[in-house]
Amino acid sequence: MGLGLSPEVAHVLAVQTARGAGVMVSQSADSAETLRHNVTSPGGTTAAAIAQLDDHQVKQAVESAVKAAHQRSIELS
Repeated sequence: MGLGLSPEVAHVLAVQTARGAGVMVSQSADSAETLRHNVTSPGGTTAAAIAQLDDHQVKQAVESAVKAAHQRSIELS
């Protein structure tokens, strides 16, 4: 990505971030949306990242992918 991290370090950071988020969600009574809101500072880095995800319609793409996999599982069963 050209951000000064080696691919190995970037991989470790991505894995640890995903793992930490998963643990947080699994151990909390709060929803993932509430947890995200709690860690998102207005104008901060997380807010900037989420704005990019929203601009590129990532939520819709993931929903579409899940629906396609579900439909295909029905077809294969």
